[in-house]
Amino acid sequence: LVQGVFFRWNTKKMADKLQLSGWVRNLPDGRVEAIFEGNKESIEKMIEWCKKGPPEAIVEKVETIWEEYKGEYRGFKIVY
Repeated sequence: LVQGVFFRWNTKKMADKLQLSGWVRNLPDGRVEAIFEGNKESIEKMIEWCKKGPPEAIVEKVETIWEEYKGEYRGFKIVY
């Protein structure tokens, strides 16, 4: 459950810093879902950041699914 910690905004900020493309969104059950495209090292750094999240976040679990790079995203967006 993610509320009041600006998780999506901070995820976008970090993804932009790591030059990743993709998106992040909240799910109805309170979880957060994201897709990241970019170089593997940057994605690994992003996943490590997601395990901690922004300062006041409490992250219980991060599930990762690796897929082949498709190049379908330009920039990183917050999806509402």
